[in-house]
Amino acid sequence: MVAVRKTALITGCSAGGVGAAIAEVFQEHGYHVFATARTPSKVPQTLHAASNVTVMSLDVMSVDSIAAAAEQVAKQAGKLDVLINNAGLGLNAPVLDTPLKEAKQLFDLNFFGPMAMLQSFGPLLIKAKGCVVNISSVGGAINFPFSSIYNASKAALIQGSETWRLELAPLGVRTITLMTGGIATSFFSNMRTLPIPESSNYYGIKSIIEENPDQNPYGMEPKAFATQLLRHVERGASGKIWLGGGVAMARMLLWLSPSSAVVSIHIRHRISSTEDWLTVNIGWIGRKTEAILQSIG
Repeated sequence: MVAVRKTALITGCSAGGVGAAIAEVFQEHGYHVFATARTPSKVPQTLHAASNVTVMSLDVMSVDSIAAAAEQVAKQAGKLDVLINNAGLGLNAPVLDTPLKEAKQLFDLNFFGPMAMLQSFGPLLIKAKGCVVNISSVGGAINFPFSSIYNASKAALIQGSETWRLELAPLGVRTITLMTGGIATSFFSNMRTLPIPESSNYYGIKSIIEENPDQNPYGMEPKAFATQLLRHVERGASGKIWLGGGVAMARMLLWLSPSSAVVSIHIRHRISSTEDWLTVNIGWIGRKTEAILQSIG
């Protein structure tokens, strides 16, 4: 009997992101991968050229686009073993300066997108007794300043994913909630950063807030991250999995003081070249922040 190839669909597979690395690793391990992106031409050519990869257009903010993708997978494979909800975006701005429209759009992408994907691909996952992976972030558990909307969208995904896990388990579908730490991708350079107006209370630290590094300096290599994720999927894992750079420290700090904002982890790379080092030790703001605090009133 010929073994039936397992299938995996991954959202957000544009070059430079972790989705592309996940697609590469899964196809290398024999999966037929549906590598999706809103703009398929941005998917790496290595994936376009692979015989066991189908590159597809998919916008997770469009119900029609999701439905069309689900129909194509159903026709081509008849089932889906693994759904990886990876597509997402960061937003960098103080809450006082964030238009409500921007906040709602981020929730549409980071929370309602995975929900819509699960609803459309649910029948194919149930048929395969498959696994859904929702890629959230340590930002959903830790209070990073100037990222409150992103943090909230990822916190919503954590709670949604962990509850979906309970609902899907009786149907034979596993759910992994990925608490993602640092990955050496283009995430920060692609982050949406809103301009700080002169009227803002935070205008004095405008350059700090608006500066995004090209890569996370504490990030795990994308292929190593993807390989570990594959192992968790194939070993039958479910529930929360912490994976990526800095997650051990994040978990320790959450255990020591769950309400603390771990600012030092978040913005050290932004201001390490200045004397305005924001030091936070379990919620305490160090003396070198005094000038910055004065500048924001």
